Amino acid sequence: MNQKQFEQKVKQTIRKYNLLKKSDKVMVAISGGKDSMTVLYLLKKFGYNVSALHINLEMGRWSEAHLNNIKKFCKELKVPLTVYSVRKELGRSMCSIKSIVKSKAKLQDCTICGIIRRWLINKKARQLGATKIVTGHNLDDASQTVLMNYFKGNLFIGLNEGPKVGVTQDKMFVQRVKPLYFIPEKEVENYSRTMKFPVIYERCPCVVGAYRHKIRGMLDEMQKTNSAIKENIVNSFLKILPSLRKKVSTGKPLYCKTCGEPGRNEICRACSIMQYIK
Repeated sequence: MNQKQFEQKVKQTIRKYNLLKKSDKVMVAISGGKDSMTVLYLLKKFGYNVSALHINLEMGRWSEAHLNNIKKFCKELKVPLTVYSVRKELGRSMCSIKSIVKSKAKLQDCTICGIIRRWLINKKARQLGATKIVTGHNLDDASQTVLMNYFKGNLFIGLNEGPKVGVTQDKMFVQRVKPLYFIPEKEVENYSRTMKFPVIYERCPCVVGAYRHKIRGMLDEMQKTNSAIKENIVNSFLKILPSLRKKVSTGKPLYCKTCGEPGRNEICRACSIMQYIK
């Protein structure tokens, strides 16, 4: 896939799934990795009203290097950047939070980090007036998530998955969309390297041993004999997703009694985690 084909496929995903409008105030959740840097660049190039939001996980030199790259990149693109620190927001670094929570609950590093980051991103993006949150999730991420939920025996966990996230609309929930949803991770990396984006390509130091890491390895191995396996997994799931959503009540969402954010339970998952670190 050359540069033109890559960009065209992203445009097609945006159009087909009605992900964005030029009138949207688009907030890209930027981590500093190849995926979020790529989608930020593309949306700016495509003419959207785009800004960037970064959650600094305070993971030492790793986080410092990413933040420096993000600041440089946003300055070059002339894209407004807002940075929030996990330590300032929650009182501890992400490594400290994960260490405490894992000693008290059976949760993976990536699960803890993901829940807290999504909670902060939605809250901060809403406060900044965003109408859409864009994430850099690619085809590999999507296929891994579907398979992980299947192996857990509960595809209903993935009701919020797809190029456009969410079952119900609510004023407290900023719609999340994924323009790279059908782009293989390798193609995103090739594009990022070709464009010479300031990116660290090594994976997060906490991902080793994670359940997702194991699923990634399995899918990559299976792809050697079935090149379309990731596309097949995602497309099959998207076909049954509407029927899955119909089986679940889509009334008004619950609001967390602790923080007031939307969730599925009286106490949201982020606040449930944070109870362990108080």
